[in-house]
Amino acid sequence: MTLQVLRYLVAVADTGTFSAAAAACFVTQPTLSTQLKRLEQSLGITLFERTTKRVAITEIGKQIAERARHVLAECDDIRELGRSSQDPFAEPFRVGIISTVAPYLVARVAPAIRKSMPQLRLVVREGLTKDLLIQLSKHEVDAVVMALPVKRPSMTTTVLYREPFRFACADDHPLANRRRIHERDLRGHKILLLSEGHCLRDQALALCRPGTSVKVDESYRATSLGTLAQLVGQSFGCTFLPDLACRSERRTNAHLKTIPFASSEAFRDVGLVWRRGYPRGRFLESIAEFVRAQSHRWFDAPK
Repeated sequence: MTLQVLRYLVAVADTGTFSAAAAACFVTQPTLSTQLKRLEQSLGITLFERTTKRVAITEIGKQIAERARHVLAECDDIRELGRSSQDPFAEPFRVGIISTVAPYLVARVAPAIRKSMPQLRLVVREGLTKDLLIQLSKHEVDAVVMALPVKRPSMTTTVLYREPFRFACADDHPLANRRRIHERDLRGHKILLLSEGHCLRDQALALCRPGTSVKVDESYRATSLGTLAQLVGQSFGCTFLPDLACRSERRTNAHLKTIPFASSEAFRDVGLVWRRGYPRGRFLESIAEFVRAQSHRWFDAPK
């Protein structure tokens, strides 16, 4: 049993086919199939149920594949620990960023990082919170930038910045000329939200407390803040946008109006999350401190 054959096993478990697993491991399908067959023979068990059309992993195969993931993850950590002790920039920094943060944060931070840390190889993956956390647990990314809190004992978190929410509407909306928006002002107004799976949708719903009589329009479920802002700017409804998105979207949306909330509770904490015990933890702390220093220019830093 070798680490490479364990990688083959996990690849088949993840992809569901020998051909896709072979492609992911950069080997031929016969090589992968032969090695996995030898593994089955050495263990005396059946890992896969094979037919001419598909392959299904057995229950014992699933359990062994999960153990294999942990073994491979520990080996990756050992390798990375050795490299990071020599040079923290030896490996790329693979960071996942939730889609309601990525375009607005990267535009502000990436140029400063390139200038201050030219040796850093930054790899950004954008996605939904649940998908990025899965990638983090599988060691496919080193850290995730997401809205806090995250209640996972196996993860370490640190706040990067506190971002206010703003009420967003078209310039001809009845509330467009308000200096501040109170909860009572939202009564009877139609709110557009992102589609299911976006944590920002849940955060926006939390702003609509019982008694405000806010109408959530379920006929529009945008998949990006850019699309949502365009719908709002064209008078299809109103919404709640994080501050950094407001500043960017107003540049390309002449009819979009954004207004601060009167409540001091209309905000989200955006933080950096990584696996507890990650070998480059100190490096991530330095990255977080760098972003916090940059955020002072955007809005009030978190207390």
